[in-house]
Amino acid sequence: MLPVPVMQQAQAELCDWQGSGTSVMEISHRGPAFLALAAQAEADLRDLLAIPDHYTVLFLQGGASSQFAMVPLNLRSPNGCADYYLTGTWSDKAITEARRHLSVQVVADMREHQFTQLPAADSVSFSPQADYVHYTPNETIHGVEFSYIPETGDIPLVADFSSSILSGPLPVERFGIIYAGAQKNIGPAGLTLVIIRNDLLGCAGARVPAMFQYALQAEQGSMYNTPPTFAWYLAGLVFTWLKAQGGLQVMAAINQRKADALYAAIDQSDFYRNAVAPGCRSRMNIPFALANTRLDKTFLAEAEQAGLRALKGHRLVGGMRASLYNAMPEAGVQALISFMIEFERRYG
Repeated sequence: MLPVPVMQQAQAELCDWQGSGTSVMEISHRGPAFLALAAQAEADLRDLLAIPDHYTVLFLQGGASSQFAMVPLNLRSPNGCADYYLTGTWSDKAITEARRHLSVQVVADMREHQFTQLPAADSVSFSPQADYVHYTPNETIHGVEFSYIPETGDIPLVADFSSSILSGPLPVERFGIIYAGAQKNIGPAGLTLVIIRNDLLGCAGARVPAMFQYALQAEQGSMYNTPPTFAWYLAGLVFTWLKAQGGLQVMAAINQRKADALYAAIDQSDFYRNAVAPGCRSRMNIPFALANTRLDKTFLAEAEQAGLRALKGHRLVGGMRASLYNAMPEAGVQALISFMIEFERRYG
C-alpha cells in the first residue's frame, strides 16, 4: 500500500514533472534533474535511518531474491561459508540460493515449530570462520518478527528487511548489509535498497557478473545500467512523506498501535486465532484463522464487499493475513476489526 498523498502527487506530476513539460519517466537518468532527485532521495533516507557516513546506499533492481545471490557472491572468502537463520519461507529461499555459492550452516531451524516461534537470543552460536551471518527480521508468510538483533561480534550481520524496513528506527551500525525489496514500505516493485558498510565493498571475485558487484554499483552511483527511475522517484516521495509524518519514531508508535489492536481483537475471541508465539508476533503481517475454516471463503467475499481487500492468507498457511505496512492508516485496521466483530456475531 502506498500513501495516498504520494500517489496523488505522482498523479499530478505524471505528465509535467517540476514544470519541465515531461514525465520523470521521460528524462535522462544521467541528466542533472534526475541526479538531483536521486541525491535528495538518498539524503532523506540517510536522515530517516541515521545512516553513518561509512555506509553506502544503493538503489538496485532484481528484488530481494537477487540479493540472495549477491550477498554470498560479494562476501564469500576462498573457503566460502556462512551462517543462516531458518525462520520461514523467505529465509529458506535465501538459504537455497546461498548454497549455490558457498557452504551454509543453519544455526537456528524453526521448521519443527512450523515457523511459529523464533530462537532465543542466547541460544544460537556462530561459526568462527563464517563470512557472514544472515537472518530475515520479519517473515511475511508466517507472521513472525525478531524482537532483537543477533549479536555476531566481528562477523558481518546481513539482514533481509524487505517487509519491515522504515517501520521504525534501526541501528544501521549493527549491520554489515541491510537489503530490502521496495514493495512493502518503500514504493512499487522494481526497486531494491541496499545499505552496505564500506569495508565490505570490493570483495567480489573476478568471475562475479558486473551487475552483481556491489563495488561497481557503488562506483556508478547505482547506475551501471538504466535504473528503475519511476520507482526511485516514488521512493523519494515516500521518504519525504515519512519525514512529514514525524519520522520513524512516530511510525513505530503507529505501527505498534495497529498491531496491538488487531492482535487484541483476535485473542479475545474463540472465533479467531493466531498461532504465533506472542513474543514473536509480527507488527507488519498478521495471519489469523477462523475456528470454522468452512467460513473462510464467506469471510473473504464479504470482506471484499466491505472494501477490505488482500486478506487471503498465503497458500502455504491458508486462512487470512492482514498486512499493516506504513501506509495502512489506523482507521483501516479499525475497519477490519469492526468487520471481524460483526462477522463473528452473524456466524459465530
